[in-house]
Amino acid sequence: MQVLLDFWAAYRSTVAFAIVNAFFALSTYAVLGAGILSFATVAFAAIGGFLGAQIALSLGLGVFWLVPVTALAGLASGYLVAAIFLRLDSHWMALASLALILITRVVVINLPSVTGGVNGMSVPSSITLWMLLLMLALVALVFYRINNSWYGIAATAVREDPAVASTLGISPRKIHMIAFCISGAVGSVGGMLLAMVLKFVSPDTYFIHLAFTMIAAVVLGGSYHWAGAIIGAAVFTALPIAAQAVIPQFEHVANGIVLLLIMIFMPRGLIDPRAIRLRRQARASRETLS
Repeated sequence: MQVLLDFWAAYRSTVAFAIVNAFFALSTYAVLGAGILSFATVAFAAIGGFLGAQIALSLGLGVFWLVPVTALAGLASGYLVAAIFLRLDSHWMALASLALILITRVVVINLPSVTGGVNGMSVPSSITLWMLLLMLALVALVFYRINNSWYGIAATAVREDPAVASTLGISPRKIHMIAFCISGAVGSVGGMLLAMVLKFVSPDTYFIHLAFTMIAAVVLGGSYHWAGAIIGAAVFTALPIAAQAVIPQFEHVANGIVLLLIMIFMPRGLIDPRAIRLRRQARASRETLS
């Protein structure tokens, strides 16, 4: 029992960061599932992180009060970003979202009264791992319901072929607007949770490395199902820890090799609904023949 307690104490923070990364991955999946590659989640996370930090400092509100506030702020930000970015083609939209990360950093640095500037700011936090698990479960439930709703079906159709979706009476622009709003809400809450876990935020907290983390998690877990984002975030967070324990001198090399192998042999990620469906059909066919 003591061994388990020691293991839990050693890797408790890793579990917390895996949960927070799952929020960022789900935010990225929300737009990628509608056929858009966007890194705007980093900007949404910064809004949620600094807004949550300021409210916690000035009003002393707990995390469950901060969730709806940051979610609404992220939703509004997602709508605003969509209204501007949806005028661009797909590749220009991806580049514009990267530029948005740089713009966000400049704004954060030049608003020291709000963000703490280059020095950052401390965040009073009383968040527990069970709170994080509960919020992730609630968000997962929301994505499960969305996936099985009219919007989930329409988003899949738009992702596969926007022109065909339009002929079926689906508005790609409307679907993309909803996707950005969902991404903004989830990404903003994730940014607030990251601030609560770190108990500190600065311009470096929400920058390019976060964009790489969320995209890698979605690709690794599978971009064709919302559960892939959660699984990918868990694996991507735990992978560096495992590599450091086994081969600390070649930690980054090992991470890159594992990611390459997964992308080569499992290009649709660890969670692939199509592969699962084909295996079920093959099993049903064998049972019918026997």
